[in-house]
Amino acid sequence: MDDPLHVVAAVIPSPEGDAVLLARRLACRHLGGLWEFPGGKVEPGETPRAALVRELCEELGIEVHAATPFLELVHSYPERRVRLDVWTVTAFTGTPSGREGQAIRWVTWAELPALPLPAANRPVVERLLALAPSFRGGKDDR
Repeated sequence: MDDPLHVVAAVIPSPEGDAVLLARRLACRHLGGLWEFPGGKVEPGETPRAALVRELCEELGIEVHAATPFLELVHSYPERRVRLDVWTVTAFTGTPSGREGQAIRWVTWAELPALPLPAANRPVVERLLALAPSFRGGKDDR
């Protein structure tokens, strides 16, 4: 089987720590209509952190100031394998918006398990829910 597609994703907690930012995949894309952690593909020669910063600027219009690795996993879908490199973004500037036409929303920890998500995101949700009480982050008003 081919090497997995390397993608980055961001866990962006609200400043209050009671919610996380999700984006809805466009209907025309793979797994369209599902909610996911924002991010995208790592380009050849790009580090995962650089890809995260670039993707969040392109997709959400925010500038990342602080991010730490959260979880890495490989998931096999019938049509492709993905290597998901998940980061926690703890400081950013800008107001997130769906710059590529995607819906975005802050989702509370209680709402998270019921949302339709890609299968690769389920282990991320499980770990988040276990750690949810300790999450704080979000906008940096520098």
